[in-house]
This record gives sequence, C-alpha cells and structure tokens, in this order.
Amino acid sequence: MSDAIRDHDDDCEAMTPSRRSVLGAASALFAWSFMPKFAHAAAGSRDVRFITVVLRGALDGLAAVPPIGDPNYADLRQDIALQRDGADAALPLDGFFHLHPAMPNLARLYGQGHAAIVHAAATGYRERSHFDGQDVLESGQQGPGRVDSGWLNRMIAALPAGEAIARHGVLGVGVVPPLIVRGQAPVLGWAPPVMPRAGDDLIQRLGDLYGQRDPMLANVLARAIETETIVLGQGMGGDRMRSRGGPGNPQGMFQIAEGAARLVGADDGPRIAALAFEGWDTHANEGGAKGRLAGLLGGLDGAFNAFETGLKRVWKDTVVMVVTEFGRTARINGTVGTDHGTGTVAFLVGGAVRGGRVIADWPGLKPEQLWEQRDLRPTTDIRAVAKGVVTDLFGLSGPVLAEKVFPGTGDIAPMPGLVV
Repeated sequence: MSDAIRDHDDDCEAMTPSRRSVLGAASALFAWSFMPKFAHAAAGSRDVRFITVVLRGALDGLAAVPPIGDPNYADLRQDIALQRDGADAALPLDGFFHLHPAMPNLARLYGQGHAAIVHAAATGYRERSHFDGQDVLESGQQGPGRVDSGWLNRMIAALPAGEAIARHGVLGVGVVPPLIVRGQAPVLGWAPPVMPRAGDDLIQRLGDLYGQRDPMLANVLARAIETETIVLGQGMGGDRMRSRGGPGNPQGMFQIAEGAARLVGADDGPRIAALAFEGWDTHANEGGAKGRLAGLLGGLDGAFNAFETGLKRVWKDTVVMVVTEFGRTARINGTVGTDHGTGTVAFLVGGAVRGGRVIADWPGLKPEQLWEQRDLRPTTDIRAVAKGVVTDLFGLSGPVLAEKVFPGTGDIAPMPGLVV
C-alpha cells in the first residue's frame, strides 16, 4: 500500500452514532441509577481518578513539544519551526525540549511537578491508517482487527471483584462510547448536549407521560436530568455548555473536560473515564506558533485547566493520560502541513504524576535516524507508559497486564516511577 493511500483515510477519524449506541448510552445512565453509592475512601487510602484522553487524527509531537535543541529540527520544520526567543517563543522545559506557546497551563503544571511528557513514543503499530491506528491504541491488542473490548475496560474487569473502583465502572464520554472503554465492566455514558435545552414545562410533561406508560424510560429521563445537573453545576450556565462546539473545537474541549471532571469528581461517580478530542490531522496549513494546530493545542491546554479545577478536591490522586494513534512526518510537506507519521508524544498530567520532566530516549532527527527516513523514530512503547500508570495506581501485576489488559505484551515492562 502506498503512502499516499495510507495517508488519507480521514473519514475514519470519527464514527457515526447508531440508534443502538444511543440507546446504550441511555441504558448506561439507567444502570448508574441502580449502582450502589460509595462514600469517600477510608482515611489513609488513595481515592484515585484516572482519565484517558485520545487525540484522534494523529498529534504532531514535534510541534507540541519541539526538540529545539536538536540541530536538525529547524531545517526539517522550516516555516513552522518554533523559536527559543521572540514574541511567540516556545516555552522552555529542559533546555533541549520546549513546549508550544499555546500551552501555558501545561507549562505551569510541568513547573509544579504535576505534568510529565513522554517523547518519541508510539504503539506497536507501524502503518499509517487512522482507523487501524486508533483500533490498536484503544483495544490494546498487538494489531488491528475485530475486537469487542478496550484495554481500559479490561483493566477494570481485572481488578478484584470487591474493589470499589471496579464497581463504579468506567465513564465513556460521547454518543458512541470509545472502543477503549467497551467490554464486560459497566460503562456509564455521557455525551455533552448540542441542541438547545427543552423547557422545564416540556420536561415535566415528558416525565409525567413516561411515568404513566413506561416506568423504565421515566427512570432513564430522571437519571439523565440528574447527570446533567451534576455536569452543569452551580454557576456553569447551560447555554455555555450547549452551543459552542464539539470535541474538535477548542472551546468544546474545555466544556467536555469540565463536564467529565464534574462526573468523575463526584463522591458517587466513576473513578475512571475516557474521552476523545478530534481534528488533529494537520495535512495542510498546520501553522507554527499560531494557526490551526495552535488552536487545537490551546483547546487541550484549556481542558487540562478544566480537569485541574473540576477535580481540585482529588487532584493529588489524579492522573490524566493523553495519547494519540501515531505521530506525523518530521519534514513539512508542500502544503505547509505534515503527513501521517510514527513517533509522537504522550502527556501525563495530575497531582499524582511524578512530573517536571520529559522522558525520552531521543533517537535524533538526522535522515538516517528517522523511521523509514521520514518519521520520528519511536523508542518508547505507549503500552509501557499505560502499564506503568496502571501498576502504580491500581497495583495490577505484570502477568495480569501482559495477559488480560494488553495481551501478548510480556516483553513490554511497565515504565516505573510515573506516579508519586
């Protein structure tokens, strides 16, 4: 298959919801209403929160976290290369690596020791199809194929039966729950509303009608209203939540993160969640310090702020992991963008993160050092990162991770020391 063909399956970046999936999300809300409610964790124990964010479309890791200290970086990136100095200078991290100037919140968290960056990272997938790359990233399997469960759900299912975290289930954000959360463990669905809210009178009439004719549907409606109330919260206006974009829009990213944080931060809410932000396929006019990608990175940066604010009470026990299906080409293309690549970055954010560092076995950017002479060569497996976080937060053993959560990965050790 040629690179030209492999680089253009962009229609696979998002999925169209089916009636079955929409009903499934409603059923998840109904199921939540009958799940046992739990109080705070016992004193001295850790009441963890773990959120995985998938960036669909392939994040340009060399733009988000530019290796300005690499002598080959500027020549490869030309007009979109970021600079150490000037009005739109990149934000310094460790002298070699910098951060895109659209991400001041992440820079602050990094300085506070609450953010770490893993560079030159990828899954084991080495082709360049969005659909297959996302399949591998979210399923946790060795390759693409027909799978019915994601690694995050299997992780929950592998926890001891009496473990409170397992009984809480996992929150899947979106009309269609992401593959990463699907499986035998309970999935709680929430999708941010995009239509104007029905009036209170209409809602009351629907409740009365359903109560008389369909008690189960009446319960679903009641729980949906309850969930919306939690998400909107005190002082979070409904219009602001409903009308300003979806998961590929910078403001939409903030709103989705804000809503998810309210649900995950609730005393009786799920402790684990997954959501996806779209639109990261920057083939043309990617931009440098400003432009299309800068807007997306600013949206992600706002989402980090929303997570920190919404989870303030449990921030010290929180990890947010951000991953993408693959990276982008090292050299810009003829339309001042980048094509599908291989190595990229993963972000770890939260009060439980051992941060303030870029973790990288840097491969270099010389032509002979690039993967297939075009991409950043991956030197860290994203599954090692995920295993390291899961091991530190939940105590799952290496064999369980290698056999049940990420099947066939006995040769990939958990990355140590990611969590304080």
